[in-house]
Amino acid sequence: MNSIKKYIAEAIGTMVLVLFGCGSAAIAGSVLGTFGIAMAFGLSIVAMAYVIGNISGCHVNPAVSIAMLIDKRLSPKDFVGYVVFQVIGAIVGIALLAFIINSADLGGFAVTGLGQNGFDEASAVGLSMIGAIIVEIILTFVFVFTILGVTDNEKTSAIAGIVIGLTLVFVHIMGIPLTGTSVNPARSLAPALLIGGLALQQVWVFIIAPLIGGSLAALVYRVFKYDKSENKA
Repeated sequence: MNSIKKYIAEAIGTMVLVLFGCGSAAIAGSVLGTFGIAMAFGLSIVAMAYVIGNISGCHVNPAVSIAMLIDKRLSPKDFVGYVVFQVIGAIVGIALLAFIINSADLGGFAVTGLGQNGFDEASAVGLSMIGAIIVEIILTFVFVFTILGVTDNEKTSAIAGIVIGLTLVFVHIMGIPLTGTSVNPARSLAPALLIGGLALQQVWVFIIAPLIGGSLAALVYRVFKYDKSENKA
């Protein structure tokens, strides 16, 4: 039962992230600009961290969950459960967003988009596929590396939600013009499934690259943790 509660918490958290983050990009992106959209994603994480953080850890992102698996803070069984429910939550969030857009006088979600990610012609600056892969690995590495550090220390755990949210803001500030910023496979898969076309063709980059970035962050952090324990000894 405790596992189910954690999985449902992950689904709710991911739904909120996708609905408000991608919703801000799709509905009010031209008004909010890069910084406003980045804040929407970051504040979504801050809000959810203080609601479901003590239930599931508020991963709401398969790239975070794979890092926690590598760092042995998450079991293989829970990793699968987390990812499945994160994807479900993201799909529910994007479906709600599509309904809201289609219920307003905005021309439909095919016109507004759903905050999908992309490269080449789907990038605001024409970033290449290789560039998109490198950018997403780097941004995810920085984001997940921060999460691993701030949640691994009791002294900083109380402010972890704020630190993580602000880190998500700053990686979005750089990433939005380049790829739309994924750093989260569930967040990218959901809009691609509804939009289809080019977004669906390109989504593999925004699934694989964040998972690589998250895994690298965990591997590097484990080295630092090992060095830290050696120094104490």
